[in-house]
Amino acid sequence: MRDIQNPQMILGQIGVSSIELDPKCRDDITVILRGLQYIYITPDVQERVFEILRQVIPNRTGYGLTAEQQEQFADPNLGRPGMNQWKILVLGVLRLKLGADYDRVHNLSNNHKTIRQMLGHSDWYDSTQYSLQAIKDNVSLFTPDILDQISLEVVKTGHSLIKQCSEKLAGRCDSFVAKTDVSFPTDIKLLYDSIRKSITETYGLAQQYQLEGWRQHNYNLKQFKKQYRKIQKLKHSNSKNEAKKEIRKQKIQEEHQRYIEMGKESIEKSEITLQQAKEYGAVEYETLKLERYLNYARIFVDQINRRVILGEEIPHIEKIFSIFEPHTEWIKKGKAGVPVELGLRVCIMEDQHQFIIHHKVMEKETDEKIAVEMVTESQKKFPQLTVASFDKGFHSPKNQEELKEYLEQVIMPKKGRLCEADKQREGSEEFKSLRHQHSAVESAINALEHCGLDTCPDQGINGFKRYVSLAVLSRNIARLGAVIHQQEREREQRKRGSYKKSA
Repeated sequence: MRDIQNPQMILGQIGVSSIELDPKCRDDITVILRGLQYIYITPDVQERVFEILRQVIPNRTGYGLTAEQQEQFADPNLGRPGMNQWKILVLGVLRLKLGADYDRVHNLSNNHKTIRQMLGHSDWYDSTQYSLQAIKDNVSLFTPDILDQISLEVVKTGHSLIKQCSEKLAGRCDSFVAKTDVSFPTDIKLLYDSIRKSITETYGLAQQYQLEGWRQHNYNLKQFKKQYRKIQKLKHSNSKNEAKKEIRKQKIQEEHQRYIEMGKESIEKSEITLQQAKEYGAVEYETLKLERYLNYARIFVDQINRRVILGEEIPHIEKIFSIFEPHTEWIKKGKAGVPVELGLRVCIMEDQHQFIIHHKVMEKETDEKIAVEMVTESQKKFPQLTVASFDKGFHSPKNQEELKEYLEQVIMPKKGRLCEADKQREGSEEFKSLRHQHSAVESAINALEHCGLDTCPDQGINGFKRYVSLAVLSRNIARLGAVIHQQEREREQRKRGSYKKSA
């Protein structure tokens, strides 16, 4: 059973509208709480956001349910009381705005006075405490679509507070890399990880179904790791003596061959146990992880053999950069001092009021492939978008022509040498002015990275997309809070009048 927010106040509880936030405090918590408070106390905004939050419901759980039933949502009117969706929203945006892990959010939710007031708890009478796992489980109920819907309402609310909200919007589009939480990948390291996890999963099956052959699983893993460390330290000889270089090369091949053979033996042994477990009645969800790790192990055994023993060059398209985050890509952005980044590209469209009006997680895509899509999707949400600026990475002749159909002015510098028409276009005062303003999008990217989007700790591609959407929502709510704070300061300034020095 879930409610958006309990309408019945308890003894000692302070209404969200009555929460006093220090107007002089510039801390991140105060800014985000100010934006959340405005959403809650503004009736029409609250109604729209709460209607979206009603979609935050877990799937059905319990014994005896079919796979189809487990994909259905639970009835919000039945069962034990769950965490209110408003509380989930507050804790979720706090996590991303502060760039915090769940442990800090757990501490703040139980001990921070103002945050507990925003969650709907009294100061002294209410002793409710949140568990760490409850916070993790409930925040993960968000989907990217739900978060994007809330973000859209937040941006519209922000535009309504700005006097020039009816003017045309000018967008600034750019991309950056949100890194996944993975170590630097090598095929020997990835094979070690695959064998390590396959041995762990196989031992678990053997224990569950009382199968023999895995009493020394820790010793076997230790020996495999020992061989991994050995070949990790081997380097090709730099000697000018060709005989010495050949001897070292042969030594490297021999040690890699032994490593491969040890991996094959472990794979074969795990396959035998896996087959026995299936005969004893092991179901698919019990063997799914083991089968996935064994498949990875076979791939890396083959790649190491081809690279080291046969001397082949492995095509980039065949390479896997993480067995835990398989969506990870090897990205070269050409940044100084950063030769390569491991993660996924994220593209954002920011307006001149510093709200992020659209974003996209790019899977196997580059900037020039999504320029038109970013504009069309942004215009579906905000038809008043008539100008957009890009950097050279988005340029292609096709993009230049197509974007003219959707925008009054396209600020997209051309790569390479310019013809006379391009020189005239990029030399105009309006083009230069908007081009100079484009760099402001780096401020939004820096804010997102500073608030946790530098590295995504959530697992899986769905967790990655949810994390990005939550970061964008947190950024927009914080921006809403900053706009409200600035307007309050201006009103206070008008009441006091201009400051005059005494004679």
